[in-house]
Amino acid sequence: MANALVVIPTYNEIENIERLVRNIFALQRAFDILVVDDGSPDGTATLVKELQIDYKDRLFIIEREKKLGLGTAYIAGFTWALDKGYDYIFEMDADFSHNPNDLIRLYNACAKDQADVAIGSRYVTGVNVVNWPMGRVLLSWGASKYVRLITGMNIHDTTAGFICYKRKVLEAINLDKIRFVGYAFQIEMKYKAYIKKFAIVEIPVIFTDRTKGQSKMSKGIISEAVFGVIRLRLNHLFKGKN
Repeated sequence: MANALVVIPTYNEIENIERLVRNIFALQRAFDILVVDDGSPDGTATLVKELQIDYKDRLFIIEREKKLGLGTAYIAGFTWALDKGYDYIFEMDADFSHNPNDLIRLYNACAKDQADVAIGSRYVTGVNVVNWPMGRVLLSWGASKYVRLITGMNIHDTTAGFICYKRKVLEAINLDKIRFVGYAFQIEMKYKAYIKKFAIVEIPVIFTDRTKGQSKMSKGIISEAVFGVIRLRLNHLFKGKN
């Protein structure tokens, strides 16, 4: 067993998942993979189970009956990873917006350079996004600026979903108390790590929008993020919740 696990939530990612799995397992450093599938009707879970024949004891899957949200998928994956004893746990999208080669850079930031949390950042050295329309770039970049203003976090890409956590970070965060299920989950996790004073670094990466499959973004997800940030900050300021 490797000491690093990549958690990949999926919903209808049959066009991407096999290539992503094989690319990760072809890297020079060993990573295990846990797919958390939310009942994909396109057969994503079935394909992953077929791939397990090639990657015995390295590729794992949690099958859930229906779409329950990004945040709950990651919480399920994190809990599984902690139970299995992994030292480094990653978040990664299934659609190749995150380059598998960058897993090694995030790993090294935590394993060699003393970071507790390493974020694959789109905005730490400008705007490194490919194939997004300008409106979405401005929305994402502006959202990170907004989150920094409200929370006080010195993080340029607060909504990033490409992250390496040291085990001790996830152990220190009460995962059962994480409130948000959409992209606000990414903000909440970073904020929890920030207020607990873990060492957070941003590693510049190039984010490339998916070319296969459909985006899971919705107005409800955006609304949760906008208003959830204010709630996070107020809870910490007035109730001391962390």
